Amino acid sequence: MKTSAALLVALAASYSLTFAQGIGEELGLPRRLAPGEEHTLSYAELVAHGRDVFSAKFTAQEGQGRPMTKGTGEPLADGADPLVFPRNQNRVSGPEANSCVGCHGVPIVGGAGEFVSNAWVMGQRFDYADFDDLDATPTDGSMDENGAPVELDTIGNSRQAMGLFGAGFVEMLTRQITADLQAIRDGIAPGESDRLVSKGIRYGVLRRDAAGNWDTSLVEGLSAPSLATTGPNDPPSLIIRPFHQASAVVSIREFANGAMNHHMGIQTSERFGFGADPDQDGFTDELGVADVSALVSFVASMNVPGRVIPDDPTRRDAIRAGEETFAEIGCADCHIPSLPLDDNGWRFSEPNPFNPPGNLRPEDAYVAAHGTLGVDLTDDALPGARPKPQNGVVHVNVFTDFKLHDITNGPGDPNVEPLDMNEAPGSPEFFAGNSRFLTGKLWGVADQMPYYHHGRYTTMRQAVDAHAGEASDVMVQWNALTEGERLEVIEFLKSLRILPEESRSLVVDERGRRVDWPAFPE
Repeated sequence: MKTSAALLVALAASYSLTFAQGIGEELGLPRRLAPGEEHTLSYAELVAHGRDVFSAKFTAQEGQGRPMTKGTGEPLADGADPLVFPRNQNRVSGPEANSCVGCHGVPIVGGAGEFVSNAWVMGQRFDYADFDDLDATPTDGSMDENGAPVELDTIGNSRQAMGLFGAGFVEMLTRQITADLQAIRDGIAPGESDRLVSKGIRYGVLRRDAAGNWDTSLVEGLSAPSLATTGPNDPPSLIIRPFHQASAVVSIREFANGAMNHHMGIQTSERFGFGADPDQDGFTDELGVADVSALVSFVASMNVPGRVIPDDPTRRDAIRAGEETFAEIGCADCHIPSLPLDDNGWRFSEPNPFNPPGNLRPEDAYVAAHGTLGVDLTDDALPGARPKPQNGVVHVNVFTDFKLHDITNGPGDPNVEPLDMNEAPGSPEFFAGNSRFLTGKLWGVADQMPYYHHGRYTTMRQAVDAHAGEASDVMVQWNALTEGERLEVIEFLKSLRILPEESRSLVVDERGRRVDWPAFPE
């Protein structure tokens, strides 16, 4: 999104007037940063403000709600029936929240959510989900794009709110993988093909025919938007999208811009336009670029999950045996314990060069006027213990391959979602449903129950037992284990914990003291 320098100055002057808290006013975030102010604060101050943004309970007096727009940002299907009280909040189609921490708060601020805080992803394409059979307007309250009635289980995909711990490392890993895949892509001449490999992860084969057209049919693990191509001069982006269980979002920033509107009805300037009031609630620039940058800085700097190793020698032996079995039966083929960040990739920077339009990008006028942000994610000044560079590499124990996999039993499996969020709403592909999910990041898994994309499993054992499809070979080996061996794997998973922000080691005992523990088996 581009804006002139004059408008930036005007916006800076207007912020203190628009959001100054007067006597009797009720504002969730009374302090707003002026454009460019994020570059005048210390990083600690910026992160502290970002935490305030994340925790703020936004109110109608600062633009919370979206009377005339859907959670997608599109106008209401029925503009004659705006989303004002008592239609201002809706648990299914939104807005259904007042703060980020309302859903992301277990076990601490920025964490996962319990089942009660699940979101109906794609339910936001409806004005106000009331399931009224007499309402025939498509995507108003009860009928989908084709005029078919919807039910609670089909209007959207019920998804657990994911924990955001270590999100800065996650984003930087996927930036590097994307850059590697694009470099391979750019070296493929018409009539040739090449394997897509980064950090030891295989993403299949990309081909071109003699005319230069791109063939993505053998590419593995990427979502539809990353494979889209219209011809020789429009190569697939191959962007890794690490956020959302179905791999739909590129960056923390894109996630924040979308969630603010979808869940809270707060329109960010960079997504909806500087000085714009798309939802017609009388508020413009409800969250500015500087405030979003602060929010991103807070999330990117969140503490990194680690290990808690009990003092009990029997449990220690079980954890060690469980780690080995986890690797031996093939779990670690997808839940890769450690991925390398090299070339100073641990220096998180904003904005992400792969951000889509509607999110701050390096080429935008705002960046030209104010510059970029950055932080060393290994800095001890940030919360919690941090992985450190070793011989020019930071090893991140994230337990994923950042690929989409179908681990369901097929169309009848209740783990299959009714909608594919990566396809055009209303299209046959959209209604065909989704059975492919990003390999879960297992770091911190023991403190982020419930489990699976839908949060309907209350134990890790249930989640493991539900694996099928592409995980079938591993499940054969899992089922061949003795019950004691399976319990040891669960005991190992129970050691993957969210550590206190004051922790100075990534592997500790129950009292927080450092534990020397072998590296994960390869």
